[in-house]
Amino acid sequence: MAGRLDGKVAIVTGAASRGEGIGNGKATALLFAREGARVMLINRSKERAETLREEIAGEGGEAAIFAGDMTNADDASAAIDAAEERYGRLDILCNNIGIGSPGKVEDVTEAQWDKIIETNLKSAMLCARASIPAMRRAGGGSIINISSVVGAGGLASDAGAVAYATSKAGMHGFTQSVAADYAAEGIRSNCIVVGTVHTPMVAARGPEYRERRRRSVPLETEGTGWDIGWGAVYLASDESRWITGLLLPIDGGLMAIRPWPR
Repeated sequence: MAGRLDGKVAIVTGAASRGEGIGNGKATALLFAREGARVMLINRSKERAETLREEIAGEGGEAAIFAGDMTNADDASAAIDAAEERYGRLDILCNNIGIGSPGKVEDVTEAQWDKIIETNLKSAMLCARASIPAMRRAGGGSIINISSVVGAGGLASDAGAVAYATSKAGMHGFTQSVAADYAAEGIRSNCIVVGTVHTPMVAARGPEYRERRRRSVPLETEGTGWDIGWGAVYLASDESRWITGLLLPIDGGLMAIRPWPR
């Protein structure tokens, strides 16, 4: 362990991957533990979280589990309380919960809209709201929100993604508002804007889709959960102590570089 997070306590929501492979939450939790943090793994599925906890323990790290629904205010508060009670403090919150759903504004149902906004955005608000008092008691902290390039511009696709895009655009405003509100207390709020990363969540789309995603980025290489996890380590560590309100694209250059006709 390199020790970049020695002495810190972290919460990662949506920590365990939904299938085989490395998702953003799993990579983040593993790297946090490898860097010396004690990690509370939050998932609806206790079984998936237990598998990840055992993997972390097998590497010599320390992790615990909280099974609950972070769109429920009582569960969110209980999860933060559990981390502070077990480890004595809270320094880091990584809001990684997210789901997607297709649909243009004419097609999306109210139920779909509400579920996406609640899962992707409300969960982050509830967890941050419950975490801030604990971070204040610890003398400061780092909130890391996981978003998407889809929230930074319109997604031109046949299916559409209006609810998902709106939830992620909202995450950007939420991140910067929290940063503004708590900067003077040493509580930082930053956001990782994720590009076309290959995770278990998108693996089911098949190899052709995977290859199209790889070719779509200027670097023409595939992003992985590890790329997101290392970004989270930086934002969680004291190396980023003077950074707050940042929207950090980890996307192979997708947002910064535009193709030009040759």
